[in-house]
Amino acid sequence: FISGSAPLLAETHVQFENRTGHRILERYGMTETNMNTSNPYDGERRAGTVGFPLPGVELKITDPTTGNELPQGEIGQIEVRGANVFKGYWNMPEKTAEELRADGFFITGDLGLVDEDGYVSIVGRNKDLIISGGYNIYPKEIELVLDDQAGVVESAVIGVPHPDFGETVVGVLVVGGGNFDLQKIEGAVKEQLARFKHPRKLVVVDALPRNTMGKVQKNLLRDQYKDLFVG
Repeated sequence: FISGSAPLLAETHVQFENRTGHRILERYGMTETNMNTSNPYDGERRAGTVGFPLPGVELKITDPTTGNELPQGEIGQIEVRGANVFKGYWNMPEKTAEELRADGFFITGDLGLVDEDGYVSIVGRNKDLIISGGYNIYPKEIELVLDDQAGVVESAVIGVPHPDFGETVVGVLVVGGGNFDLQKIEGAVKEQLARFKHPRKLVVVDALPRNTMGKVQKNLLRDQYKDLFVG
């Protein structure tokens, strides 16, 4: 059982094993690189991770601003190098120069970390990073808390313009069932996350916008709610 295309919730991984007795093989790839990493076929398939770099693939975590490699365990942008990486974008030399370094490392645009055992975890897209009042906020950390609340089917956390903080956090929720309680959800967020990570507003919708691959289109949500605090 294989999962790719979008990050798999650790909860889904665990629930699938509890119901079927099988652990999902989660891996990570891109159009520009084919496959980069995979949990082991034989070995521990760790929930919430995409495993290890495949043979012949180099992977490092770098500072999005400087490009310098970060220490193990720190969150940064994922860069990969290997025979799997493409040669460049067709007739787009400027875009190629922006994303493919001279030494062959490709800047994936994904944010992640490598833990002490070498497992790679993806925490989101670089463009989805929220910078509020000078703090870096990773939406996935907040989404995991929201998704764990009673009545929440799924969530998407975005950054929208704010006159005082530059950006602020908004949580977009899809709910189901009669046990949904917005105040309890807000209370859980306050208990589990630092104050600067608290969504300034929670919005309930019928469904999250998705592309043909099933990925949530946060760019559409950011555009939809961009005037919540400005204008």
